[in-house]
Amino acid sequence: MAATADQNHSAAPWRGAGSPLPRLLLAEDSPIEREMMQQFLQQGGYTVDCANDGLEAFAKITTNSFHILVTDWEMPGMNGTALCRRVREVDLSGYLYILLLTGHGSPELAVDALGSGADNFIRKPVNPPELLAHVNAGWRIVQLERSLRSANEHIRQLTVTDALLGTYNRRYLDEELSNEVDRARRYDHSLSAVMVDLDHFKNVNDQYGHVVGDEVLREVAGRARSAIRQGSDWIARYGGEEFVIVLPETPLAGAAATAEKIRAILAHTPVASTAGPLKVSASFGVSELVSSADSAKLAAASLLRRADEALYCSKLAGRNRVTLGNS
Repeated sequence: MAATADQNHSAAPWRGAGSPLPRLLLAEDSPIEREMMQQFLQQGGYTVDCANDGLEAFAKITTNSFHILVTDWEMPGMNGTALCRRVREVDLSGYLYILLLTGHGSPELAVDALGSGADNFIRKPVNPPELLAHVNAGWRIVQLERSLRSANEHIRQLTVTDALLGTYNRRYLDEELSNEVDRARRYDHSLSAVMVDLDHFKNVNDQYGHVVGDEVLREVAGRARSAIRQGSDWIARYGGEEFVIVLPETPLAGAAATAEKIRAILAHTPVASTAGPLKVSASFGVSELVSSADSAKLAAASLLRRADEALYCSKLAGRNRVTLGNS
């Protein structure tokens, strides 16, 4: 048996450098069969955790990360098909491939097995090489799903990222700000927005060209990014030389302090460019989410509108300043 496992292991699809170690959960109420399959699967290259029944298996799945579930059909408490159905109702971080072990052989029961959410099934008594072949095939499917998920996320990031600045774009702002409003309302948290507009930026483009203008925009975005909390605050390009900084769990005073910090950084340190160091300043408008019966979309629009009105006041008052918006 060990020799067969080693032969399968040598051709295992995860043997490439940097590949994740496959984690498998084995749910089997028979101690003898459980020990035999666990040993064989471990020899095949899997990290194997075990559960004595369906209830224990479900608890482990919802608290740990597994790639593959191998489960017996007949178990006390919760059988294999019930376990499959419960697992498919849970929002897991990645796809869990399920292989069902059954001693039944009728076509109707096979349909029930697949209909419960299992990806495949094999009949008992289990032939170890056949089991490992099925598990290896399941792991390949898991890897393909992970690659597809990663590719889709990369594509999504491209669609919501400003190619020049690396910030989020207007599309992301329009979609995600409403979600931020929903979260702030749900947990009774503050939410603020800062509108930023570079002062006299047209003069930079007219005098030095758009290449230098792009350099200035990238530097401004980088300085703003360094002044906010990573992982919670975020920046979106609103258009041209305008930015919106979204500050979850931040009241108006805290947002004003962040805006002033960024304003000072820009005003006190010239931007290095291919045309030489350039003095750059920006005007800021700050607003905070207010309680209202409006939809999340309308509340988000109101938050931006009040920040924009405050920004306009900063421009009228001489630029290079921070103005707080009205409620």
